[in-house]
Amino acid sequence: MCKTITNVIIIGSGISALQLSKYISEPLNVIIITKLATTVSNSYKAQGGIASVLSEKDQFTFHIQDTLTAGRFHQSEEAVNRLVQEGSAIVKGLVQEGLPVDRDSDGHIDLGLEGAHSQKRIVHCGGDATGKHVVDYLLETIHDRVTIMEHEFAYELLLTEDRSQVIGVKTKNEQGEIKEYFAQHIVLASGGMGGLYPYTSNQSVIFGDGIAMAYRAGAELTDLEFIQFHPTLLYVNGETKGLVSEAVRGEGGILVDEDGKRIMENVHPLKDLAPRHVTAFEIYKTRNQGKNVFLNITDIDHFSSKFPTITKLCEENGISIEKGLIPVTPGSHFLMGGILIDAFGRTSLKGLYAIGETACSGVHGANRLASNSLLEGLVFGKRTAEFINHAPIETFPESTVFSYQSAIHQDEVEDLSKTELQQSMMEHLFVVRDEQSIQEQIDWLRSHHVESFFQRSLEQLSIDKIQLVFMYMNSYLVSTSALLRKESRGAHIRADFPKEELFWKDQQIIHTVNQVEVRSCFYEHDQVRTYA
Repeated sequence: MCKTITNVIIIGSGISALQLSKYISEPLNVIIITKLATTVSNSYKAQGGIASVLSEKDQFTFHIQDTLTAGRFHQSEEAVNRLVQEGSAIVKGLVQEGLPVDRDSDGHIDLGLEGAHSQKRIVHCGGDATGKHVVDYLLETIHDRVTIMEHEFAYELLLTEDRSQVIGVKTKNEQGEIKEYFAQHIVLASGGMGGLYPYTSNQSVIFGDGIAMAYRAGAELTDLEFIQFHPTLLYVNGETKGLVSEAVRGEGGILVDEDGKRIMENVHPLKDLAPRHVTAFEIYKTRNQGKNVFLNITDIDHFSSKFPTITKLCEENGISIEKGLIPVTPGSHFLMGGILIDAFGRTSLKGLYAIGETACSGVHGANRLASNSLLEGLVFGKRTAEFINHAPIETFPESTVFSYQSAIHQDEVEDLSKTELQQSMMEHLFVVRDEQSIQEQIDWLRSHHVESFFQRSLEQLSIDKIQLVFMYMNSYLVSTSALLRKESRGAHIRADFPKEELFWKDQQIIHTVNQVEVRSCFYEHDQVRTYA
């Protein structure tokens, strides 16, 4: 078995991972491991921009309040303050360095407006291709102490024998070759779990690998019931084909039903720019009445030049931009929860960090504010790097690696099906859920013995089967969280508990291996760090 020793290992190749690698300083060496190509990430697909206070008309307090309101106050105000203020400085720095942001005819940064924002503060690159431009820009900054390993699937965190510290990661490639990487600092930046649903804006391979790995290792997870469903995915012939950015509504797009009636007119003061969970719920209800929903773009001038990615997407799927109606439906978009971290990306396990959508940093709450995701990746990538840079260099005895006593065999998972899992999630835990539907999902998962996967070796399984195990595990964790939270808050909408409840305002549902608890106010600064 091939073994490699370095200083920092990053799993994932999105914006948070690349930002982290950019700021790791000498003499530390970095290995980035990604299961496909470097550019196969949700970051690279991101159409929306980066929310940042850059205008003289805007203020930190406005952005902070917008974030808290969209997240239904299920956040750490300290973390949100940090996100907004440090994020603004980071974005200004990227612009000064040469990030190719969109500008108006006078040469000023062309700031856009998106849902639940009170000010124009969205920075775009290439119209609706911001993620691609930022990732490409960060890839250009990669220094020679960073090695990128593509097409290697990370599936298991390596622990010390007493399971108190993460010291490495195990990977597998398509040829079945297994490798072990050891480092003092292991960072999970592998994205959310949008691929649990067939309707998703995510890359099709995003199943929550890092979250499942962290759970199996013993790290704390939280807020998994809060999955954001983006209101407007292109919907053609019963399938979603990709994202139609919220920026389209910021430019004047209007949501209408098949009769031309505006569906957001009397729902929310911001109408078509209401928070995502509100808009997705209204589209969901309209479609459940048997009516199709469209985004009317007839009032947007020069649509094709403003939104080249969306225009191409529509053309490839036979939708005429000239007719001015884009068929849309909600789909899974972003996980607000994830691996519990502190202000520096540290998890509850020594040696393990998490950043980006894989992590729950306390900034998004119950519903992420549009375009705060890329901002979070930039802020926490830099913060985690700065912490690692100042940590004393330690060595560890790699001979004391923990090993599971039993393995999952290929024949035990032959009946697992990606399609069945996705359809079951759509049926039981889509935009609206209730006790009966959630319990049916849990019972279905238990019929596949999902709990037996938590603490057994995955080494004998193929990559596809390991990913299926992770999907079933993550579905179970999401379902048990959704069952426990008996209220509707943000993206978690319960038909049987339709109101926000004061009791649940500061309560987080925490998962560790084989147990779950409800804890109050865990977002306190650095409270997660329980190790010395």
